Amino acid sequence: MKNAEKKTKKAAPIPYMMNRELSWLKFNERVLNEAGNPRVPLAERLTFAAIYQSNLDEFYRVRVGTLMDQMESSEVVRENKTNMTSEEQVKAILKATRDLDQKKAAIYEQLMGELEPKGIRLINFNKLSAEEGKLLETYFDQEIAPYLSANIVSKQQPFPFLKNKDIYAVALLASKGGKTRTAIIPCSNNVFKRLIDIPTRKGTFMLSEELILHFLPKMFRNYEVKEKSLLRITRNADIDTETIFDEDLDYREAMENLIKQRKRMNPVRMELSRELSKKMISSLCKDIKVEKDHVFLSRVPLDMSFVFAIQSYLKNTDQEALFYQRRTPRMTPELEEKSHLIPQIEKKDVLLSYPFESIKPFISLLYEAAKDDTVVSIKMTLYRLADKSQIVDALVEAAENGKEVVVLVELRARFDEESNIEYSRKLEEAGCRVIYGLNGYKVHSKLCLISRKTGNGVSYITQIGTGNYNEKTSAMYTDLSLITANQEIGKEAAEVFAALLKGETVEQTSLLLVAPKCLQNRVLDMIEEEIAHVKQGEDGYIGIKINSLTDKAIIDKLIEASQAGVKIEMIVRGICCLIPGVKGYTENIKVVSIVGRFLEHSRIYRFGTKDREKVYIASADFMTRNTIRRVEVAVPILDGKLKERLDWMFETMMNDDEKGKCLTAKGIYADRSLNEVKLNSQEIFYAMAYSNVGK
Repeated sequence: MKNAEKKTKKAAPIPYMMNRELSWLKFNERVLNEAGNPRVPLAERLTFAAIYQSNLDEFYRVRVGTLMDQMESSEVVRENKTNMTSEEQVKAILKATRDLDQKKAAIYEQLMGELEPKGIRLINFNKLSAEEGKLLETYFDQEIAPYLSANIVSKQQPFPFLKNKDIYAVALLASKGGKTRTAIIPCSNNVFKRLIDIPTRKGTFMLSEELILHFLPKMFRNYEVKEKSLLRITRNADIDTETIFDEDLDYREAMENLIKQRKRMNPVRMELSRELSKKMISSLCKDIKVEKDHVFLSRVPLDMSFVFAIQSYLKNTDQEALFYQRRTPRMTPELEEKSHLIPQIEKKDVLLSYPFESIKPFISLLYEAAKDDTVVSIKMTLYRLADKSQIVDALVEAAENGKEVVVLVELRARFDEESNIEYSRKLEEAGCRVIYGLNGYKVHSKLCLISRKTGNGVSYITQIGTGNYNEKTSAMYTDLSLITANQEIGKEAAEVFAALLKGETVEQTSLLLVAPKCLQNRVLDMIEEEIAHVKQGEDGYIGIKINSLTDKAIIDKLIEASQAGVKIEMIVRGICCLIPGVKGYTENIKVVSIVGRFLEHSRIYRFGTKDREKVYIASADFMTRNTIRRVEVAVPILDGKLKERLDWMFETMMNDDEKGKCLTAKGIYADRSLNEVKLNSQEIFYAMAYSNVGK
């Protein structure tokens, strides 16, 4: 396979296209940059360092894992933007990761240096006194060693299975006869603390794995330790969920078996904390089954999650100045919280903007519907849920009160499968009707339909959003949620659920955009309409806010619109395969990425100038997986005031020069200066939410 790839002719680069994986790495670099940004409070910069690492872990598990699977195919697989083969992409990713590792190490060292004057130090044994060394040795002997399980690899003890993302101490041991063996000690343990206090120095800590590595010789007294390091592997998570659609299989049970398989899939990366000999690395690669070029030497701790313990310590020592100003979601001024919500929503559409406004009104609406005698049914799609979900509790109450509750729980929500399986059981036990998605299509829409029997017949309350029904992330991610009593929207939402219950997707809609059959084509049509207006001598405008842009059909149409003279403004947080500002192709396209305190997650589509503008909020990014391989829903904003509000939000984000970076024609994200005082859109939205409730 690899030889076949090497013989294929490499295509010339396309000046207005960027590879999806390399674009994602540029996004994660912007996250890393926030860890080194002096304008971000010091303690919060630790969070960005940890997020950078967890993002990269998932990227290797999912994207690199997928590419490596493709490399085993008998056919050469090329992506459709830059024509790179899977092997070429993996090589480029590995190189980019090594470059980012150097940047990460520099930023980590900078962070640790800035923490010292604040009373925080993370040290190793070279900086300890003899007395402190003895104290830690006693601590190791009494609090850590009894809970360690050391393995020496031999014919009787094969190389142990290494868990994904756990930390291990590995050593090359030499016996008195000169024979060498490999030793492995698991360091990830819930019994002992990871961040160990140095008792003689307040605010000074050592990581438990460093303590284990230092005293490793005590575990092998009959051997000489020739080499040692900490080790961490990242395993492939690319499981094929489509294989489980078999009428003879229990779907939920089959998903559980697939999740178990994921835990044992092959590694795609190995990280070491110390330099080891080529011979030992070769031996480890053979035992662990990882390629040598997928081995990385890390100059920072292999797992950055310890920073949250440091943050807790700083808060307990009253160093609030090192954190963001406290912000909590506000209640929307559009609803009277203590009055019944359904009558209020029947009078006007309500738009909630998270995390600036609270998700509580929607949860209250569900509880109200659970008790309302006129409510006949609640239908809902669930993708990712919070622990101890109030959403689920409200649905359970509704079912127990005799309402028909139909819930589509998407069991294939990556890394949330186990949680969703448990919630599906809880809902079924309460009497809800639970379905698990469609053959070939993930259901990613955020759709809730409350049906009521009134004197005038059936009446609908519909909620459509951009983010998950998750109370925790609603306080951390920016999302939008429309609640409306528009009966035409309700009827189309009912058609979506009717199709889902039959294992189908809707073929045609009027108001809603519903993937996989009625979203991409409608977006392309609306882009074409803007091209037509420009050709008639009028102005054309497209404004898009999404998380990722990879859909080749939409990209090509946007390029055509740019060439025709349509003004295009895009806010793309993460992957952006289109390079703007390239003369002759994308010179009328502007792309901004915002990486700030809250994860940008809302999707807004705008088509047309102010006098004829169409505005939608949606669950779908412009990625092929969203537009033609998932069930997604976009809803038009029909209320004039809400449309104006979204326009203002969009324009504010386009002018964000504090957290917003502009993608240049060279494919680089650059700072910009647009305002006398730097504008932070998220802070403006929070200030507005606070002022709206007079607090």
